[in-house]
Amino acid sequence: MTDVVFNPQLDLELKREVAVPPGLVWRAWTEPELLMKWFTPAPWRTTACEIDLRPGGKFRTVMEGPNGERNDSTGCFLAVEPERRLVFTDALGPGFRPTGGGFMTASVTIEPSAGGTLYTAVAIHKDEAAKTQHEEMGFHHGWSAALDQLVTLVKGM
Repeated sequence: MTDVVFNPQLDLELKREVAVPPGLVWRAWTEPELLMKWFTPAPWRTTACEIDLRPGGKFRTVMEGPNGERNDSTGCFLAVEPERRLVFTDALGPGFRPTGGGFMTASVTIEPSAGGTLYTAVAIHKDEAAKTQHEEMGFHHGWSAALDQLVTLVKGM
């Protein structure tokens, strides 16, 4: 798979340097028991996670809110480059089977840096309406809060 081409009219990006090693960021993203501890900004929680870490493999998370809200999302990995990059989407299910819907494709890039890891997450949307919806859902705050939780988790490992 080629690199994701960021389109500012359709896509959202979170890019930060974090003071943790890339290997621990990778583990937090790819080990379900770790991902469940940081993936959803509090007070929401990730209550289930399935990861089949290969292109076409399943990526499923269940998030639950403080008022009984529930979001069960299943997709598949499009690209898996160990300790470097994950690309996944909810537009395709396991085995690249179309889901008939889909909200976004996400790319997470993990690069070694002088301070630890340069972390870049991109959410790719089909149109401006989906991008706007994701912004209004709190993309920047939520994904940033989740990254903070990831950093706190891996610093304690």
